[in-house]
Amino acid sequence: MLRHAVQPTPEVPPVAAPSPTDNPSRKLLGRLSLPERRFVADALRAETVGGVLLLVAAIAALIWANVPAISASYDSVRSFHIGPASLGLDLSLQHWAADGLLAIFFFVAGIELKRELVAGDLRDAKAAALPVIAALCGMAVPALVYVLTNVLGNGSTDGWAVPTATDIAFALAVLAVIGTSLPSALRAFLLTLAVVDDLFAIMIIAVFFTSEINFLALGGAVAGLVLFWFLLRVNVRGWYVYVPLALVIWGLMYNSGVHATIAGVAMGLMLRCHRKEGEHHSPGEHIEHMVRPVSAGLAVPLFALFSAGVSLSDESIGQVFTRPEPLGVVLGLVVGKTLGIFGGTWLAARFTKAELNDDLAWPDVFAVASLAGIGFTVSLLIGELAFTDDPVLTDEIKASVLIGSLIAAVVACVLLKMRNRKYKKLIEDEERDEDLDGIPDIYEQDKPDYHLRMAKIYEAKAAEHLRRADEVAAGVREPAAEPAADAGAEAAGGSSADGGRPA
Repeated sequence: MLRHAVQPTPEVPPVAAPSPTDNPSRKLLGRLSLPERRFVADALRAETVGGVLLLVAAIAALIWANVPAISASYDSVRSFHIGPASLGLDLSLQHWAADGLLAIFFFVAGIELKRELVAGDLRDAKAAALPVIAALCGMAVPALVYVLTNVLGNGSTDGWAVPTATDIAFALAVLAVIGTSLPSALRAFLLTLAVVDDLFAIMIIAVFFTSEINFLALGGAVAGLVLFWFLLRVNVRGWYVYVPLALVIWGLMYNSGVHATIAGVAMGLMLRCHRKEGEHHSPGEHIEHMVRPVSAGLAVPLFALFSAGVSLSDESIGQVFTRPEPLGVVLGLVVGKTLGIFGGTWLAARFTKAELNDDLAWPDVFAVASLAGIGFTVSLLIGELAFTDDPVLTDEIKASVLIGSLIAAVVACVLLKMRNRKYKKLIEDEERDEDLDGIPDIYEQDKPDYHLRMAKIYEAKAAEHLRRADEVAAGVREPAAEPAADAGAEAAGGSSADGGRPA
């Protein structure tokens, strides 16, 4: 009987499936919990679509800026000024994209960071150690590479922060274009890396690229943020309350001298991202779900359209590899990012005595580290801030960001393609749901009910195969009998035709 066949005995303990928090000090890049896996999948799906749009916008900008017949119009359009001068907001379209639209991008980044801190990998100090150490090393080493390149080449060290950023949307777009998927553990690692990376990029922008401060405007922005926080705490609802207030806060922050995107981050961090009893989504998750398409599908691509259009003449490309500033950016993205993230991950494993997930290998970490060398949105922004007084060098820095990101993407694609078959197998295992209950089988290995359901399924399949075997066997016997009967009939017919003559 089925019940006796699958009933566990005291001598045989049920099989336990490792969770992402099982022995966190001993396993790196372990399997995610099911809710975390679903969140990561949803987030990266939106980022992938936005990344493809970002890629299209960047290509469009390069074509627009380099085709002689239309290149003049590119500079005219992005330098066109619009906005109320009385409020200090008479800005060019390029500045509106960098200071205004990117505030939406950083607002979403703030929500992502808050969620990671209260409900994601960063909520646990042991689990957070790996991505934080990897991200810190992945920012420090590129900066060091840039500084060394410019010290040895007598260049300017002002652009040290340019190669420190990772653009996850662009990285995911590259994966989508080449048709490569990553297992959930590597995707989550890349996402968390990018979130921590964004946090430190925000701090760099706030600390190192704020020259003069208008304390009156800054005080007004802080007062607006306090009001924003208070309204959230007393559960005031309605976009018509928060959107106008957010615009006022952004305008005051811009006029204070602090980069206006900091306002977006601050408001994102104030949203509640933990779920209360009976909630399917926290307010932060709900707002992120609504705003992310605007950020990924509109804000960031428009920023790319107005910022990525740089000259790609033979001379300008030559300058990327001969001038120390752009060369430092290229080396920082391609070499510094890869060695920094890989080295940081290895050090975290070495000093915490952790072991890599059995399904992965260190070349997988190296490939993801090289993929993180794709720095686009934030790198372009920091490049504009670092060399704002030198338009020629700014364009060369932007070109170096594009070229460095392209080289990093090619290297990552080659490395990831070599492991693509293994990744596909891991993803199939993660998504297999033979009992069709909506939960991947890999997450139910420690549940007796799952094994009972699977036993019934296999018993039904076995019965079906037995029935089919009987049918096939019967079908084989019947044709075998027919030739014998035909042979007898032919023999009888032959005797009659021959008139009964002997052979």
